[in-house]
Amino acid sequence: MRVELVRRSERSAAMAYLSPLLALLLTLIGGALIVIVWRLSTVDLSNPETGGFFGALQQGFIDYGRFLYVFFIEPLTELWSLEELVAKATPIILVAIGLSLCYLSNTWNIGAEGQIAVGAITGSFLPIFFPDWHGPFMLPAMLALGILGGMAYAAIPALLKIRFGTNEILTSLMLVYVAQLFLDWLARGPWRNPEGHNFPDSRPFDGGQLLPTLFGTNIRISLIFVFVAAFAAWFLMRWTKMGFQIKVLGQAPRAGAFAGFSQNRMVLLTFLISGALAGLAGICEVAGPIGQLRTSVSPGYGFTAIIVAFLGRLNPIGAIFAGFLLALSYLGGEGAQIALGMSDQTTRVFQGMLLFFVLACDSFIFYRLQIVRTPAMQAGTVSS
Repeated sequence: MRVELVRRSERSAAMAYLSPLLALLLTLIGGALIVIVWRLSTVDLSNPETGGFFGALQQGFIDYGRFLYVFFIEPLTELWSLEELVAKATPIILVAIGLSLCYLSNTWNIGAEGQIAVGAITGSFLPIFFPDWHGPFMLPAMLALGILGGMAYAAIPALLKIRFGTNEILTSLMLVYVAQLFLDWLARGPWRNPEGHNFPDSRPFDGGQLLPTLFGTNIRISLIFVFVAAFAAWFLMRWTKMGFQIKVLGQAPRAGAFAGFSQNRMVLLTFLISGALAGLAGICEVAGPIGQLRTSVSPGYGFTAIIVAFLGRLNPIGAIFAGFLLALSYLGGEGAQIALGMSDQTTRVFQGMLLFFVLACDSFIFYRLQIVRTPAMQAGTVSS
């Protein structure tokens, strides 16, 4: 007897929309188990003053209630935390929109984290080497260089796949570490601020080298880029021939080939779009909240955007809502670390569980488990 995954004849449209909610619920259940086990590991169960096992178990549920409040509610109660939420959500959503187009075309860009770093590097070239330039064209030039840098770096795995048939998952992922190490070397070496007392940072950007803020808050104009990119991607997929080609080549590559659609051209195109948005996210970080080039410009936004893309159902509009949810996990993780003394890796654990459950739920939309009984060997049968 064995268990097999059998493709469903048709998928449920309702479950396609309920899948992210189910994945979030399963993540919350998994989080409860983690917090309870963590509490049990910190208590001496043999000490009667602690209430033993059941006392620790009760305290674990109490801690989980506090954890949920700190993780999901508390960041929404103050104006400054809402501004920080927008700041963290902006780069995640920008990258997720580009990745959604890639994944819809069955092209797997896993290296957005590296493309963010390269976009930050290329976009920082002008303010570092021309620090006195503050004209009206400075910021647009920085943004353009950031976009071009992300596109150029994303083109590497795309061209390797087209020319040599290499696996774009591996090449794009390995290029992340190349970009991060190059960024670290620049910030500590050639591009380090000579007046920065040996700190591994570039000179700070100022004036026309920084993104303006909106409505007298700390929210940068990059938030507008998010909505423009989401609308452009939605329009592309909904109303253009290119969007139709992306869908066809992603769902039925052979049908697309018969229709004359080029798979290689689509690989390059989607990589360039996702790289451009990742590069834009990178330069928006250094010209926005960070204000200079550092050894690291992203705490993992490029990888988090993968979860956002799938949680948003590979829809540019859905990515906006999913992006704010995942940005909330960054703020909540920092709060849990301070308020509850939990590990700084709590955020990554929850994001990993969420991605696992999203992919698992999606798998059961298209497949179902089937138990296959293998016939027993007849008596007297001699194996050859």
